Amino acid sequence: MATAGTQVQLDRVEIVGLSPVAGVDVAAERVPARVQTASAADLERSQALDLGSFLNRRLASVHLNEVQGNPWQPDLNFRGFTASPLLGSQQGLSVYLDGVRLNQPFGDVVSWDLIPKAAIARLTLDPGSNPLFGLNTLGGALTLQTKDGASHPGTSIQLLAGSHGRVAVEFEHGGSSAGGNHWYVTGHRLHEAGWRADSPSGVSQLLAKLGRRDGTTDLALTAALAATRLHGNGLQEQAQLEQDRASVYTRPDVTRNRSLLLGLALSRSLGARWTLSGNAHARLIHTRTFNGDLNDDALGQSLYQPDAGEDAANTPFPQRRCIAQALLQDEPAEACNGVLRRTLTRQGDQGLGLQLGYDGPLFGIQSQSLVGASADFSRSHFTQGSELGYVNADRSITGVGAFGDGVSGGSLDGEPYDTRVDLSGRTRTLSAFASTVLDLDAATHLNLSGRYNHTRLRNRDALRPGGGPGSLDGDQRFSRLNPALGLTWAPAPGLQLWAGANQGSRAPSSIELGCADPAHPCKLPNAFAGDPPLRQVVTTTLEAGLRGGAPGQALSWSLGVFRSDNRDDLLFVADDAAGFGYFKNFGRTRRQGVELSLNARPAAGLSAGADLTLLDATYRTAEVVNGASNSSNDAAAAGLPGVDGRIEIRPGDRIPLVPRRLLKLHADLDLGDAWSLGADTVATSGATARGNENGRHRPDGAYYLGPGRSAGYAVVNLNAAWKPAKGWKLFAQVSNLFDRAYSSAAQLGPTGFDAAGRFQGQPFAANANGDRPLRHATFLAPGAPRSVQLGARIAF
Repeated sequence: MATAGTQVQLDRVEIVGLSPVAGVDVAAERVPARVQTASAADLERSQALDLGSFLNRRLASVHLNEVQGNPWQPDLNFRGFTASPLLGSQQGLSVYLDGVRLNQPFGDVVSWDLIPKAAIARLTLDPGSNPLFGLNTLGGALTLQTKDGASHPGTSIQLLAGSHGRVAVEFEHGGSSAGGNHWYVTGHRLHEAGWRADSPSGVSQLLAKLGRRDGTTDLALTAALAATRLHGNGLQEQAQLEQDRASVYTRPDVTRNRSLLLGLALSRSLGARWTLSGNAHARLIHTRTFNGDLNDDALGQSLYQPDAGEDAANTPFPQRRCIAQALLQDEPAEACNGVLRRTLTRQGDQGLGLQLGYDGPLFGIQSQSLVGASADFSRSHFTQGSELGYVNADRSITGVGAFGDGVSGGSLDGEPYDTRVDLSGRTRTLSAFASTVLDLDAATHLNLSGRYNHTRLRNRDALRPGGGPGSLDGDQRFSRLNPALGLTWAPAPGLQLWAGANQGSRAPSSIELGCADPAHPCKLPNAFAGDPPLRQVVTTTLEAGLRGGAPGQALSWSLGVFRSDNRDDLLFVADDAAGFGYFKNFGRTRRQGVELSLNARPAAGLSAGADLTLLDATYRTAEVVNGASNSSNDAAAAGLPGVDGRIEIRPGDRIPLVPRRLLKLHADLDLGDAWSLGADTVATSGATARGNENGRHRPDGAYYLGPGRSAGYAVVNLNAAWKPAKGWKLFAQVSNLFDRAYSSAAQLGPTGFDAAGRFQGQPFAANANGDRPLRHATFLAPGAPRSVQLGARIAF
């Protein structure tokens, strides 16, 4: 098995799948791409707390944006494409577990907290827009294969304790019988207090697999359950982070996930050359959120400020007018500086996929081929409600019984204050695909593949049915045939060249179609407006490279270049830290770069590696978007700083949150059978903040604060393990060894607090137009400080 994060070795046979459905595998040397793999042993050795952390530390061209502020809710980025649990993110990676697509129907989001890391036997990160992996494979596909009792027999129990009140217990049991039956079960339970204010997390995961394997058939039934409660306190204003890195902007921010997954996988040999494989699945996901936010409608309003005789020292926030206005139902949305938002998302999806594999001559040329089809059906139901309130000194929100129901919340700008959403969506996707790897000679392999997808999406608005202004009703259809072509050539022993071109696409989801009207910006995931048509995203990826290594050599390497061009990219145009904005198709965007990998085994028991990525992610089309918190917006240029304005994006401007340079270093040392040591470093350059898409934001110290970008950083992690006796292992890990204060993401937005942390609704006098300017700041996603965890594992 390849070491995680390393380039495929040419001195051993690595196997990768041609598609998410198991049953047709090829040697990685025949694939025209830089495939990365890792095994269960790699994950265990790294001692990474979760799957996202492992991918960030050990796989090339991967980095995390911790926008949510919770380790189980990261935005995972690969080559500038994202798989995120956050609605509104530009999703561009597909994720599969045992052939089941994990991108959720409502927004294509990926909930990393629902994936049981302990159950993973093998993971593969396939780069590019490989059409065989279906919709949303714009920048890559992550496929996860779970363990079974035949390959992972035995029983183990693991206990872990660490910094920030972290405690966890995990167990595994697997086995098989002489008749071919096999079974496997694993469970994981974790709780931690978290390092930021009010940031506890609880994660419970259970996966069981029952199967049978004989000479011709492999059948397995998998059931997975997960329940999580995550407090993710999100971004914080830069100046307040400098005073206290554990501080939060507002709270609470709670996400509760519940999921059930049932999957049936089959692979059957139909002779020496033919293999039939497929899977069927059903999945249910319930997600509840409860968020306390600053009410942006109150910013710039003349709110009641208590004077010195009204216990101002103990009550520095203007709750009195909020309570009075709520009782009178007289525009409390302007008088209350806080809001509590609750959402409920119910999702269910079912699918079936079948493929027929053939290993033999095709048109007189030796080949490995497959042809298949799949059908996926999903339903989603999203509801949202809000309650106005006031912000307390500890940044929590107290509700006052004024709801966004069009009645008790009074009016806002003369219109009933109504933030309710009740949206149902149905999606049906039918696909057909085919692929072949042709051996032109012993050293040359030609790859041809394609996939046709037809998607129908139906939205129904229970509050404003029938279509028309303000209604979310809509029906959309999307169809496309995506091709791929690749070539690998080994001109000499230990040297291989590859080149490929492929296309992938993604259809807009229910949430994107429901939030696509610039005249009615929505706050994700809490409100939608309008349903103008959106076009599907199409990505074309070109890549080429060479890699070297030979049997017996202690060094392997690879060098590759890639370019991915998106047409009609789906951009969420946001103009504040709270998430207001809308989706729109954005001409063209591009991610391109260079990847260099070196791996060495200089001595027995010692391995080391380095991965360097130079990444250029840019807009290629001119566009005008909202830029209220950007100092270069048109209002500020006209002498009216601090108010709403627009910015111009020019071709060549950088896409936010994507660093130019990524460097991964790692080393592992085995000191006999008892001791092992490991270290890794993750280093990235800085990145542009969201809201600074034109890159021209400059702080002025008054209306605009902060640089509009996050700084570069490097984080070092250490781990060690000791096996005092057979079956016993004691281990320790130090994350962020040097306690580096860093931030992984940035966003521009208005701030409602002054330098002392007190709410300030009117920081400036009215301007010449009578508008009240606001103070805008750079908000950052702080990385976790140094932490230590200790654990013990017993296997028998």
